[in-house]
Amino acid sequence: MDFSALSKNLKKDFSTFPKIRLAILGDTPTQLLHQAIRGYGYEVGINFDIYEADYDQIDRQIFETGSELYEFKPEFVLIFLATQKALNKFYKKKEGKAHFAEQQTEYVRNLCETLNDNLKVRIIYCNFPEIPDTVFGNYANKTELSSTFQFRKLNMGLMELAGSIKNLFINDLSSIQNMLGRQNIYSPSTYTNTGIAYDLEFWPLIAKNTTDIILGINGKQLRKAVVLDLDNTLWGGIIGDDGLENIQIGDLGIGKAFTELQLWLKQLKQRGIILSVCSKNYEHVAMEAFEKHPDMILRPDDIAVFVANWENKVDNIRYIQSILNIGFDSMVYLDDNPFERNMVRTEIPAMVIPELPEDPAEYLPYLYTLNLFETASLSEEDENRTKQYQEEAKRSTLQHAYANEDEFLASLEMASIVKPFDKFYTPRIAQLSQRSNQFNLRTVRYTEQDIQKVAADPNYLSLYFTLEDKFGEYGLISLVILEKKSDHLFIDTWLMSCRVLKRGMEGFVLNSIMRLAKENNFTKVIGEYIPTEKNELVKEHYAKLGFNQNNGLWEMDVPTFDERKTFIKMNS
Repeated sequence: MDFSALSKNLKKDFSTFPKIRLAILGDTPTQLLHQAIRGYGYEVGINFDIYEADYDQIDRQIFETGSELYEFKPEFVLIFLATQKALNKFYKKKEGKAHFAEQQTEYVRNLCETLNDNLKVRIIYCNFPEIPDTVFGNYANKTELSSTFQFRKLNMGLMELAGSIKNLFINDLSSIQNMLGRQNIYSPSTYTNTGIAYDLEFWPLIAKNTTDIILGINGKQLRKAVVLDLDNTLWGGIIGDDGLENIQIGDLGIGKAFTELQLWLKQLKQRGIILSVCSKNYEHVAMEAFEKHPDMILRPDDIAVFVANWENKVDNIRYIQSILNIGFDSMVYLDDNPFERNMVRTEIPAMVIPELPEDPAEYLPYLYTLNLFETASLSEEDENRTKQYQEEAKRSTLQHAYANEDEFLASLEMASIVKPFDKFYTPRIAQLSQRSNQFNLRTVRYTEQDIQKVAADPNYLSLYFTLEDKFGEYGLISLVILEKKSDHLFIDTWLMSCRVLKRGMEGFVLNSIMRLAKENNFTKVIGEYIPTEKNELVKEHYAKLGFNQNNGLWEMDVPTFDERKTFIKMNS
């Protein structure tokens, strides 16, 4: 959206949207950024409560703990430094130019450590679009004395720093510049006359990036799956009419566009995004391309659910969703046909359906601009997600063969490892807290740094749960965080992957909580349900497990608790 449209949003009613407290600190005027972020918040249903510090007050706000920043107690801090001012600082150095990047990276580290010592906050730091000053020409790439060398090194240093400080996230302005070009983001006259760093239409893009990061951390609008049409979407031509040998894919002509799209999709799959196929076709004809075409990048093992028939796509997508057991708003549908897109959009409005350009050569550049797959974390289990959903399809088929649920659950031969939080699983634990929306009793989000603090804090008890059965491993699928109170254990967090619903995991987790409470001499366990737009699934969770309601909370006595029946054995 352009800046004018976002400005109009400021006059609209935000009162029904959840609030998020955001502080903006900049070394140049940030009022346009403030307006753009708040206006963009309306587009995604967020009421940003923003504290905007006076410009060039970053050090005072962060290093003086009595400042307005600390009084505001933000959930997120956005730090914005203009390349122009940083470049001037570089020019003014009389010596030590070769160490500029390291010094600036260390400065950012100090900012983050000070904030972390005094606030529970997520930090979003804007990196630096380049200004090619041509002082050294192309030789700038060979000497550490050039600004080009130092600012590229600085952006790399910020990336490495964000890898070690888990609640630091980089707002990648440099990438936006790479897509748009320097001339489209920077107005020399505006900066000279007002001190405002960028052109008016660059601020909405910074606002979108900022909001995407926040949504990713908070588990909102996470895209977990892509549903793919085939003919003229994944390859050129119609395989049923043209034949396997005549579809367009590979290194020649328009085939390159489809090959590059498949390469991108393959990277998404390796990152943990689920790929499924929904095609009007005979299954054996559609599958033939995946199995036999030498230029296909995607193969059968890359596809979690493969649906090819002559039924309508709406019903087929609903079937895919039932297997994946994720929300439609977590699914992206790619189809070259406007009629099919509109039909699915009408029947399943929550689904994300990009308006693919008519020219396949533009598919991938267009998808790049949407940034559909923002994430706040990554774990090793992501790489195994496709295999897990293929296994889930086999479980779904098996279930129909049993007359009752107990027989089916017993046949799965399920086992779980139950342990306190540890370093190995910290990335996955944080990721699960950020991504779980439906089975999440209080919807508290944690970064890796937060999880590390909980694990080390004697005032908390924690457990994670894995699950496996005869078909394969689900991996880490549930976690609880229990806060020690004077006379009871409070369930700060209880969440679970929806992939294991109806497997008896709820009772198994409850048994583990109550055993832990008994071992630590607590006589009562208290839980809370905080409703959100997405967690109605667990509205009656505590009631179904036998908790008693008391003043909006749910209580269970430890001494009188009887363990729930499950078909899950505990592994060491």
